[in-house]
Amino acid sequence: MISIDEDDLAEVRRLNRKLARSPRFHISNRLGAWFIQSLLRLSQIGGNAALKRAGLTVETRVVTVDGASASVRILRGQGPVNGIVLDIHGGGWAIGNARMDDVLNTALIKACNVAVVSVDYRLAGATPLQGLFDDCLAAARWVLSDGLPEYQGLPVIILGESAGGHLAAATLLALKRWPDLLRRIAGAVLYYGVYDLAGTGSVRRAGPDVLVLDGPNMLKGLRKLTPGMTDAERRERSLSPLYGDLTGLPPAFMVVGEIDPLLDDTVEMAERWRAVNEVELHLLPEAPHGFIHFKTSMAAKVLARSHAWIGSQLDRAR
Repeated sequence: MISIDEDDLAEVRRLNRKLARSPRFHISNRLGAWFIQSLLRLSQIGGNAALKRAGLTVETRVVTVDGASASVRILRGQGPVNGIVLDIHGGGWAIGNARMDDVLNTALIKACNVAVVSVDYRLAGATPLQGLFDDCLAAARWVLSDGLPEYQGLPVIILGESAGGHLAAATLLALKRWPDLLRRIAGAVLYYGVYDLAGTGSVRRAGPDVLVLDGPNMLKGLRKLTPGMTDAERRERSLSPLYGDLTGLPPAFMVVGEIDPLLDDTVEMAERWRAVNEVELHLLPEAPHGFIHFKTSMAAKVLARSHAWIGSQLDRAR
């Protein structure tokens, strides 16, 4: 459904040659994470002005549900919308913030006529992994309980990328305790997520030639994220969504590059998800981790298909 031609591949190969000369990121390096986070914040200075020029409004809130709270960033255009997208950013659980997806979310708002609520969850290193789960679940319950009354009853799409894909899937599983809320979610968009915290086969095979991520240190990072646990404990369903009961989850749109070390995570999750609902899975040839953030024709085609899928799910839900 996404046509990739030789020009697309040539462009990605040029990108990959540049990435091969660039540093890799791994979450076990806390000092490196702090440095990247500092650079990220500097790069975001003046970002709200750009949103205003694009005709969007931005609002930050601390929301609370049953005593659990979370910080969120709300982006929206003018007038009525077709639905809400709950966005959970990536960053290896250790870096990032709700603002880092502003460019992607601006395009999403304009293409799909939605409001976007991004979760500014606490980061690993400063809080245990459970704190990240708690923040995402609190934000989801707030949205699904009509925390934005002007959008009462509208369908919701949950979207997560990389570590955010892991948190999105974990949030969906946690929402099974509130079936009425879960049923309001019209679809899940998951970009190259992490679904096994003990490491799938492609993570364990990742070598020094992996792009963007530090292949040899990926297992070390997952173990630092889950200290003192055995691999069997890391695969417990509340931590690793790949082993959860997916019954009742919504249709899903999944994307991963064929040279991404998280390839097996997405492929195996898609296989299990298809047992309970529809999955549209795209494997992108020669695409590295995080490729949707690079300005290539392949990324543009994937995002356009993602927007079309989100629009169709919102239409079905309404």
